[in-house]
Amino acid sequence: MSTSPLPRIASGMRTFLLVAGIVTAIVGLLILIWPAKTAAVGTAIVAVYAILTGLVYIAMGIRLGAMKTWLRVLNVLLGLLFVVAGIVAFSNLAETTVFLAIFVAVFIGITWIVEGVVALTTMSAGSRGWTIFFGIVSILAGISLLFSPMMIAFLWLLVGAAALAIGIVQIIRAIQLGRADKALS
Repeated sequence: MSTSPLPRIASGMRTFLLVAGIVTAIVGLLILIWPAKTAAVGTAIVAVYAILTGLVYIAMGIRLGAMKTWLRVLNVLLGLLFVVAGIVAFSNLAETTVFLAIFVAVFIGITWIVEGVVALTTMSAGSRGWTIFFGIVSILAGISLLFSPMMIAFLWLLVGAAALAIGIVQIIRAIQLGRADKALS
């Protein structure tokens, strides 16, 4: 009788892949079917996170007497800021969703432009052609994201399609891992 932990590890890994694959595929499908509603749900999750995080900071500031007074005050203030941000987000999920989408798109657009410029200014001789190609594509993608609101919607749909594809692949991997495990038994 073998006491090897490998069968349990393989079983746990297969279960994790299957569950993660199913959840990821469902999220991807929901994004593709109801992009606006899933974005609002994501915003609601961020709002709940902000409120819970704020309550934790407030509790830390009040309960941790070993901290210096100014650190306790800062924790309470930070907690209040988080709670207020969460409440404001909940008060109008639609506007908050649009704000977050624009904020993230602008951040990504600027990052792509900077990344392209950095690539073009730090070329090495061995990959010069690909570096120029990457730099130009990165800069153009950043500019198009900054100046085209439709790119934001496209990115969200791309996230949904990618999540669906990744979820399906994870499910297939879990099934194949189960078949391989049975073949070895």
